[in-house]
Amino acid sequence: MKNILKYFLIALASVGLVDCTGDFEAINTNPHGITEESLTQMNNNVGNEFGPMFLNVFNVTPAWNYQLQQNLIGDVYSGYMTPPTPFAGNVNNMTYALVNGWNGFPWADAYGNVMPQALNVKNAVELGGDPNGIKFVHLANIIKVTAMHRVSDIYGPIRYTKFNDFATTGQYDPQDVAYQAFFDDLAAAIDGLEPFVTDVQFEPFDMSAFGGNIAKWRKFANSLRLRLAMRVVKVNPTLAKTQGELALASNAGLLTSENMVINTGFPHPIAEISGSWGDIRMSAEMESILTGYNDGRIETYFNPSADASLAGDYKGIRMGIDISAKGQYGDHSSIGKVINGQTLTWMTSAEVLFLKAEAALRGWSGAGTAKANYEAGVTASFAQHNVSGVSAYLTDNTSTPAAFVDALNPANNIAYASNVKIAYNDAGSNEAQLEQIITQKWIAMFPDGQEAWSEFRRTGYPRIFPVVVNNSAGKIDTNIQIRRINFVENELNTNGANVAAAVGFLGGPDTGGTRLWWDKAGSNF
Repeated sequence: MKNILKYFLIALASVGLVDCTGDFEAINTNPHGITEESLTQMNNNVGNEFGPMFLNVFNVTPAWNYQLQQNLIGDVYSGYMTPPTPFAGNVNNMTYALVNGWNGFPWADAYGNVMPQALNVKNAVELGGDPNGIKFVHLANIIKVTAMHRVSDIYGPIRYTKFNDFATTGQYDPQDVAYQAFFDDLAAAIDGLEPFVTDVQFEPFDMSAFGGNIAKWRKFANSLRLRLAMRVVKVNPTLAKTQGELALASNAGLLTSENMVINTGFPHPIAEISGSWGDIRMSAEMESILTGYNDGRIETYFNPSADASLAGDYKGIRMGIDISAKGQYGDHSSIGKVINGQTLTWMTSAEVLFLKAEAALRGWSGAGTAKANYEAGVTASFAQHNVSGVSAYLTDNTSTPAAFVDALNPANNIAYASNVKIAYNDAGSNEAQLEQIITQKWIAMFPDGQEAWSEFRRTGYPRIFPVVVNNSAGKIDTNIQIRRINFVENELNTNGANVAAAVGFLGGPDTGGTRLWWDKAGSNF
């Protein structure tokens, strides 16, 4: 971002709008200024609350907000992208000197434009007294879980189950409690929406490609349940299997043939961050894996380097290196046509198929076979991006990720720490098969770096390169890598007692080196 330093004050002000006391009035006040009777007409009393929720799971405008909510956290820590820009003299998130003025935005967006709106829907439906209004509560809760699991996967404990009570709004849940609440809300929505599958009243307010189709929303909620079930598999395998098998058996179905896409009405923010500002580029890991695999998706995900000396190669940047000026790596590969248009993807069918592949590997009932789901996931991803050659790709049992060679500084060169191949080897160990599944899942979920970072922390795959420059003063281990973002500065200042309790839930210090509840070291099996 050309002017990122000037947004520090804006950042602090935005976070300040959603502190533990500042949102009480918004939560408990009707913002519309007209009578409930007129609002009830055409369900506008609840429908108008959905726009802010849709636009703040990922905040799409202004682009600098997305940059701070998503791009300089999940997108970089996932190994998807790297800035060529040495923000703050190269003492920033990429070198593990976490910038509080940046890192409050995931919290601010959620507590400013998702949680209060979901509560407004609930209150309006209760006030209206129409039992059919419950469908709007369920739909709002699906979006709320979509947003809030991401927030929890950044910070850990969050304000969730007690948010609806004026007296307890500032209290945090341990992450295990929040996750159980996510499962409960999704289960209620999946079951509660079943009587409304032919209902069309959500159509005017639905910004997704589902167009108000309740049956598709049930599929999305059920797919989200499968995602979250897999997230907790190492810390609570019984809960994971129970929730996963519920998803696999549900009559709601899963998103195995369509994607959850939001029509935002705004250009994808990465188009501005990468194109206009030149502030994000291809990562070293993406170069290593996609070029090593001869993966045709590279032409959709990235643009060839503009640097004439690179002869049109796709060239990435390793995160956490010594960068003195933007001009050094600024002409490396920018983000490609994958971010063209005015849509943003919340979940792909490819991701769901890879979730099924892992479920099969773990022996969950109803999952099918790991190999069939893996190959279907790769095929779905190729189809999503209109890339040919998937049959030959799936039979390639020789290609492996390439070593990364820095175009300017050999001190940043690094070998990829695995020879993981493309063709599925169902005779391999569980760990080897899982590495194949997650590596392809990582490729397919691009550019959603937040979800990819969560899966890397859960599984250790793919093999993200460690930083070269670590400015964390020992708070984050270079080899273990960053595990979370510390609690929001404004919450520390205004909600200190509850934040202190939340730190106790972490089981470690409030730093980027402390693992989340579901993030357990060691084998995946």
